[in-house]
Amino acid sequence: MIKHCSNCLMPNTRPRITFDKNNMCNACSWSKEKKIKIDWEVRWKELEKYAEKLKNSNEFDVLLPVSGGKDSCYVAYLMKHKLNLNPLLIHIEPPLPFEVGNRNLERLISHGFDCIKVSPNPQIMKSISKRELFDFGDPLLSWMIPVRSALFKIAIKFGINWIMWGEDGEVEYGGLSVSKDTPIHDLNYELKYLLSNNDPRRYLDTFSEKELSLWLLPTNEEFKNANIINMHMNYFDPWDPYRNYLVAKEHFGLEEKKTRNIGTYTNFAQTDSAMFDLHCYLMYLKFGFGRCTADACIDIRRGALDRAQGLELVKKYDNAYPEQFVKDYLEYFSISLDEFNASIDKHTNKTLFKKNKGFWEPIFTIK
Repeated sequence: MIKHCSNCLMPNTRPRITFDKNNMCNACSWSKEKKIKIDWEVRWKELEKYAEKLKNSNEFDVLLPVSGGKDSCYVAYLMKHKLNLNPLLIHIEPPLPFEVGNRNLERLISHGFDCIKVSPNPQIMKSISKRELFDFGDPLLSWMIPVRSALFKIAIKFGINWIMWGEDGEVEYGGLSVSKDTPIHDLNYELKYLLSNNDPRRYLDTFSEKELSLWLLPTNEEFKNANIINMHMNYFDPWDPYRNYLVAKEHFGLEEKKTRNIGTYTNFAQTDSAMFDLHCYLMYLKFGFGRCTADACIDIRRGALDRAQGLELVKKYDNAYPEQFVKDYLEYFSISLDEFNASIDKHTNKTLFKKNKGFWEPIFTIK
């Protein structure tokens, strides 16, 4: 039976989430812990030691994955202007990109950064995306995998052994809590949890190793021999997505969408790809929480909303079929509307939803 956190609105259907005896999820427990128990000055000094040790070990000090959004802008700002490092930005082109996302990336780069833009083979990207739409119910995997694998391979080829990501969603939003006590994550952690154990080597049944060069992760031996130090900034920083947005707005002129994002009340996050809207809708149908729940939970934890306010927003926005992009999806996947709807039906959790007049409606309530 679905149950929801007593503090925020996240359900127990979120993968790997846990609840304490008071029915509070581990993301809310962490949000309280980091306000009263973590000495962030000590952790920042720990980061400074890493920076001092790794600085000037290569022509670039650290590798940063970026979309041009609020979080990557924030991390880039810290690494360049607070730690005085010379970062190399890596951008992996997403499918169905938004112009606002492209403009934000260019604004970030224009403020004095070197950036490598990587465009994985669009035919392979499309093929994997279509496959995962039907097989796993997450077409965005075709992009999420090279975001990690291509970055690791670039780090190895350039001899840059420090990578800094933004937040670890397992810790910040509900999931595995073990990494809240360590800044470093190995390749197995990346594959098992951050890629939901979706090993890209299964695509070798369709493409060669050379064709999948940007999708295949390095081996554990290659990763280890490269001495890669793979980190998430939220270990060193009291992560706050809205604070990140304000910093990105102030220092890089971050542009929001002119209207709110589909399925939520915000307009400043995840504005780089229309595929993310489909990702969120499928997430909602598989697990019973959507984009609005995710946003509301963040705002509840940081004190910008109370639970009752968040609940009203979730009721209003969470179940949002991305109708305005359906034509784009059909063209991108080269499928019919019936095939598209069949893929959605296949991955819908029938214990949580029932179909009414062609659309899935929740049969659960949030208490």
